[in-house]
Amino acid sequence: MLPVAKVVKSFGADGGLLVSAGESFETLDLKEPVFITFDGLQVPFFILDFTPRSSRFVIHLNDVVNLEDAEEMVGRTIYADIEEEAEEDFEGWTIFDGGRRIGVCTGLEPIPGNPCLAVRLPDGREVLIPLHDDFIVAADEDDRVLELNLPEGLY
Repeated sequence: MLPVAKVVKSFGADGGLLVSAGESFETLDLKEPVFITFDGLQVPFFILDFTPRSSRFVIHLNDVVNLEDAEEMVGRTIYADIEEEAEEDFEGWTIFDGGRRIGVCTGLEPIPGNPCLAVRLPDGREVLIPLHDDFIVAADEDDRVLELNLPEGLY
């Protein structure tokens, strides 16, 4: 999930929301839900319509039908399930953890907000390993080697 907008204030008595958003907001697929976090859970909403207004947008979401509903949204971030393109294709790369070879990458699993490397271990099992910047120690494109520092028990 990636943040795509922030609710600035309510707009009108019909549940309208004034949001600040980047240019990518206009390219969202309106058939797909956006998400707003309530009590630690991401709740899906569909954008019913949006209208550009200066550098912001006025939007209407399903189930946000009055001023009271809209006021509950003020200050919240709107997220969308947008797939970031991986900067690298690690398929075929040898994966190391702390200097120890753990396997070969067979592909990338684009789990929203948590892309994972699919890694075939020497015993034939395949495991998913989060591809997170904090875990990457070094990447050697010439030798196709990715050195990671993974938490114990991850694979």
